Amino acid sequence: MTGRFEKGRSGNPAGRPKARRPHVSAFDIIFDRKLTVTQNGVERELTIDEALQLQTYQAALKGSKIAIRSVLKMIEKRELALAAVAPKPAKQKPMQPRILYDSNSADEAMKILRIGGYDEACTEDGWWKGKLKIATWAAQAAISRPGRRSLDHRTIAGMERSIVDFAQLRWPRGASR
Repeated sequence: MTGRFEKGRSGNPAGRPKARRPHVSAFDIIFDRKLTVTQNGVERELTIDEALQLQTYQAALKGSKIAIRSVLKMIEKRELALAAVAPKPAKQKPMQPRILYDSNSADEAMKILRIGGYDEACTEDGWWKGKLKIATWAAQAAISRPGRRSLDHRTIAGMERSIVDFAQLRWPRGASR
């Protein structure tokens, strides 16, 4: 029994095909050329790719939406390339939040927003002495809000001590005073 080919004869008489040169298109040849461009009175050589990018940039500055989109894509590609070669920052320990509590912070906020104020002036060391009193308008807004619950006499007595001008309050109809 003989094989497909005779002994001593190659199955490929023409031999291995010769290596073809890489497929080079006319477009690739054009992109390898250089142009001489004059910018601001100075001549310089640019590749076709650089010249097209420059022309796209100028069109984007004139308001062409397609050119703007192209420039933004160029910027994004550049940012990604720079990020890829940028050194990685050293790992840092996660920050631990530190909560500072200041008992006067809410009082100071109320004073700044003119929701409340103190009976007496500030002492020499910067601390307020006296009692914080709520502004009449703020108390009026609180008692006039819809869905309010009725207030008992003890709460109203506390309000009387804590509001700047308690007598000026106008109580809504149906509110117990």
